[in-house]
Amino acid sequence: MAAQQDLIKATACAVVDRLNAGEITPLDLLDALEARIAEVDGAVNALPTRCFVRARKHAAELMKKPLGQRGVLAGMPVPIKDLTAVAGVLTTQGSPIYKDAIPARSDLMVEHLEANGALIYAKSNTPEFGAGANTFNEVFGFTRNPWDTSRSAAGSSGGAAVALATGTAWLAHGSDMGGSLRNPASFCGIVGLRPSIGRVAHTPVAKIDRNLGVQGPMARNVEDVALLLDAMSGEHAADPLSLPRPATSFLAAARSRQRPLRVAYSPDLGITPVDPEVAAITHKAAMRFAEAGVIVEEAHPDLREAHDCFQVLRAFDFAISKAPLLRDKRDMLKPEVIWNIEQGLKLTVDDLARAEAQRVAMTARTVEFFHSYDLLLCPATIVPPYPIENRYVAECAGQKFDNYVEWLGIVYAITLVCCPALSLPCGFTSTGLPVGLQMVAPPRGDARLLAGAAVLEDILGLRGTTPIDPRTAP
Repeated sequence: MAAQQDLIKATACAVVDRLNAGEITPLDLLDALEARIAEVDGAVNALPTRCFVRARKHAAELMKKPLGQRGVLAGMPVPIKDLTAVAGVLTTQGSPIYKDAIPARSDLMVEHLEANGALIYAKSNTPEFGAGANTFNEVFGFTRNPWDTSRSAAGSSGGAAVALATGTAWLAHGSDMGGSLRNPASFCGIVGLRPSIGRVAHTPVAKIDRNLGVQGPMARNVEDVALLLDAMSGEHAADPLSLPRPATSFLAAARSRQRPLRVAYSPDLGITPVDPEVAAITHKAAMRFAEAGVIVEEAHPDLREAHDCFQVLRAFDFAISKAPLLRDKRDMLKPEVIWNIEQGLKLTVDDLARAEAQRVAMTARTVEFFHSYDLLLCPATIVPPYPIENRYVAECAGQKFDNYVEWLGIVYAITLVCCPALSLPCGFTSTGLPVGLQMVAPPRGDARLLAGAAVLEDILGLRGTTPIDPRTAP
């Protein structure tokens, strides 16, 4: 048991090194995870669907290959977010409509991960269709924040973040449209990376160039996130937007610790209220870059159209992907999903043309901004983890929001301008709740982002804060 506990606390990079050295086997890891899930998941509900029989079968096949020839992950177990298809495994999308759905084929991203030595052993919980940054649904219920189980884990990759924070995963898959990787990473004290568009190939659904949402890696530290991105990245003909794998690995980029010369910090990107304590914690963390000789200035690109633009493009995405469900299964959809689909169906061509033009203009201004700065820093979420019974954040710093997604402006603005972005643990509130710093690089600047994040992670000294046992409110 002590050996299993040591494994659970180890970094993913260290575990993969031990796998490649033959010191442990993939089966050892699955045994450790199964025991840890039995110990802690009942308190947080991060991984409601498990497929250990499937995982052990895949492990047995993988172990027939010689050491060193088992892929980037070499037999590392990885949970998949419940929005993404895994062949032969219950994939509900958090919806009663699909509560019994078992796909015959996996998403391209899952197939690619398995080809790179990943073992899929669980599905992580998510809100219905990933809508809303609080992980709950009518199929599996709430996922709770392990730092305080009365608090939200955010979303929509909440189950993945909680699994990492509690030691029921070393690495985890997530996806991100309006901060769905970054929000739960911030709330749970782990690292979540939204990569550049096309970095991770996936099966196109509804639209070939549907690029507000991307797939990405989550882990407990920057190097582990880079390791998983190496396993996830690469082009595939079935995803025409996918990018080739770079010549230098992302793990090597993170380990280079190439420091940025000049970074910008903004408390609000000029578009949103922010809780004063969150602003203070993120500002203090950003300023510590100066300890590495980095120039830190307060600035941000002009993102004034972000709210209008995102509301239109998100609604359009819901309309093209979910309109048949509104027609045929309306009584099985949660109110927020109904609202989003209906907003999309009301859109005109003029609405879409305006939003696309706004996105082009904001992206051009942001690319120009990065001619002066290597990275942009700001809060990853505008509030600390909030009470789990609140479906979403209705107001912040005295400002009320018009809908259930407006509080996410600080992350969806970055989505719109096509930049890779990472949430890095940067401190704790006075009540001991995690706060994440959003770190942003120019489009396709994933390697630059990981290197800079590793530098700041070293300075902040918070690596190793997780995994933790779930904690109840004092």
